[in-house]
Amino acid sequence: MSFSKTSVKPQLSERLVSIDALRGFDMFWIIGGDALFNALARAGKWPIQTEVEDQLEHVHWEGFHFYDLIFPLFLFLVGVVLPFSMGKLLEHEVRTSKLYWRIFRRAILLFVLGLVYNGLFNLDWLVREPSLHIDLSKIRIAGVLQRIAICYLFASLIMLNFSIRAQMILSVVLLVGYWALLAFVPVPGVSRAQGQQNPQTLSLTGAYWSEKDNLAAYVDQNWLPGKHVEAYYKFGDNEGLLSTIPAIVTALLGALAGQWLRSLASPWRKVLGLLIAGVVCLGLGLLWSRWFPIIKNIWTSSFVLVAGGWSLLLLAFFYAVIDVIHFRWWAFVFIVIGANAITIYLAKEIIPFDRIAAFFLGGAAKHAKHYGPVVLTAGTLVVEWLFLLYLYRRRIYLRV
Repeated sequence: MSFSKTSVKPQLSERLVSIDALRGFDMFWIIGGDALFNALARAGKWPIQTEVEDQLEHVHWEGFHFYDLIFPLFLFLVGVVLPFSMGKLLEHEVRTSKLYWRIFRRAILLFVLGLVYNGLFNLDWLVREPSLHIDLSKIRIAGVLQRIAICYLFASLIMLNFSIRAQMILSVVLLVGYWALLAFVPVPGVSRAQGQQNPQTLSLTGAYWSEKDNLAAYVDQNWLPGKHVEAYYKFGDNEGLLSTIPAIVTALLGALAGQWLRSLASPWRKVLGLLIAGVVCLGLGLLWSRWFPIIKNIWTSSFVLVAGGWSLLLLAFFYAVIDVIHFRWWAFVFIVIGANAITIYLAKEIIPFDRIAAFFLGGAAKHAKHYGPVVLTAGTLVVEWLFLLYLYRRRIYLRV
């Protein structure tokens, strides 16, 4: 059954401002918000400095910090937007073939942009004398944009071809199936007995969840082409092959939330629905983590539910405050960032925003003494934001 038939008849309204604002809030931490709060905590000698620094770093292996929410929240929001963008096209009776072409084209372009971000055009490895030779071992094939591309592709196709109930059932099947793969499929060279002697082992199945010996890492080591960056995950890839399966569910949770927001339910009922769904996902994720730990690097099913729960709660808050109560002025900073999130993600690797900030604020930073890092970090954020404001005012957006 197609998306247009399975969803409740949507409200014909403009795109929700809260979605752009929440995406901007998420991207704020990626483009320097984390560095700013770390600098403030150090300079001000906050009593909770250690806690702030911990929460703004990824958990090494098992557990969940605030910074572990950043990427899944972005992926969740990719799903939230789908019912709005595709619903609009379906309302205008865009041909199915054209819709599918749009989905595949966008997925391919996002994937290629991810390769460019990883250094695709680095001629040091691309050109080999006396002939051109592409050495895949010198470039990372997996990545953030690549995972977004794959999850966008599958979430779009699933949403277009399955009912809402089927989408929910498929999400459960993917999460349980991923758990079953890691729990019951033995890792070659690692015995169950070894696993049971390890404190990171689950007694339920004798499954082995160690950082080194798990099925997701084994698959990446043996079948994921390209360079593996040890700084991200020493024994595999934190955007690897098997872990993309549950990541698709993260985008599907967003798509389900977007379909709920587009329904004819009253605004406050929508808020309540998001809150209930968030609490349920969070509770199920924490419960499941007793048997299947919360591990971002291999995107465990419990991680999907915990991150999804927090994402739903944040969406409920932003939607209630911005689109229901219409208290919006405070969110303009985030809206500007969220309107061009992919642009700034790429631009920060190309444009020396920090050097521009240092050029104008270097003297002020010296006079600020131990608050100098705060001045420079805040200045970099301001330069980035002014760049995005210029694009926003002129309605210039990166469209893929």
